[in-house]
Amino acid sequence: MAQDPTERRVTVTGPPRRTGGALGYYRPRTEIDEQTTLGHTYVRSLMRSQLRAGLTAFVVLGLLVGPLPLLFAAMPGARRLEWAVLGFGLYAPLVLLARWYVRRAERNERDLVRLVEDR
Repeated sequence: MAQDPTERRVTVTGPPRRTGGALGYYRPRTEIDEQTTLGHTYVRSLMRSQLRAGLTAFVVLGLLVGPLPLLFAAMPGARRLEWAVLGFGLYAPLVLLARWYVRRAERNERDLVRLVEDR
């Protein structure tokens, strides 16, 4: 049987029009932007690591500053020592603790960005 000339098959070639999810291309940034379950997991992981860093800094601060009232109560006549410890003795450890916290928070954010953009 001969085919009708109007029923010919035509093959169209060209670049694919679909890009993205249909071809298996994975974009974690869109997961975060669209607030999917996976994006929520990424954000929750970042928040958990930030909370862990903040609580660690808080505990260290509490251990550093917490015993000072007991120390000052044990030495009632050392007013100048109290001001020296509060004014000068705590400054360097607090700056170091703040620096550690900021660096840790930035590292957590960099780790998330690296995780999201590497895939």
